[in-house]
Amino acid sequence: MSNPLVEIKDIHKSFGSLEVLKGVDFSVNQGEVVCLIGKSGSGKSTLLRCINLLETPDSGMIHVFGEDVLSIKDVNQFRKRVGMCFQQFNLFANYSVIDNCIMPQLKVLKVSKQKATETALYYLEKVGMQEFANADVRRLSGGQKQRVAIARALCMQPEIMLFDEPTSALDPEMVNEILAVIKQLAEEGLTMILVTHEMNFARNVANRVIFMDNGK
Repeated sequence: MSNPLVEIKDIHKSFGSLEVLKGVDFSVNQGEVVCLIGKSGSGKSTLLRCINLLETPDSGMIHVFGEDVLSIKDVNQFRKRVGMCFQQFNLFANYSVIDNCIMPQLKVLKVSKQKATETALYYLEKVGMQEFANADVRRLSGGQKQRVAIARALCMQPEIMLFDEPTSALDPEMVNEILAVIKQLAEEGLTMILVTHEMNFARNVANRVIFMDNGK
């Protein structure tokens, strides 16, 4: 059997006197969709942020693509391969939908404007947002903003996608929009790790569900 794409062993993380992660172990294989589920404060989001180096663990091991993540010097290069969608979307409010998808490609991937535009339109179509390409992101619904955030992340053509509570700010109808997009990505074989507190959502998308409680 091939080595896991993501391997985490005995991760600990504290913020001051509060120990958030207390020796977490798990692994994710190529093409697998894994949901981390648990109540607020169980350490799910902190664990996700450690994988993408938005937080640094106090101790333990994280290997991604066979590399020791905690020893990586070029974090931006690593993040090209590991995309992330945030709970609050983190879109550029003063840009149009398509410019939100183009700008990161120009700055990080250093591609031409034409190439970035073609890629942006391709992924906006994939998430059902191509007709809103020129819209102001401030005028979009929550579900539409999340779909744009997913398209923007996919424009970087990551090998792994991390989702931090992608449906927590959405009403049930919008949850179904995001569920459909993530299911399509799963069918295409994209490796994904999702943090959620919604069991039904987890059941619908995951190959495997990991329950976290009190940092473990």
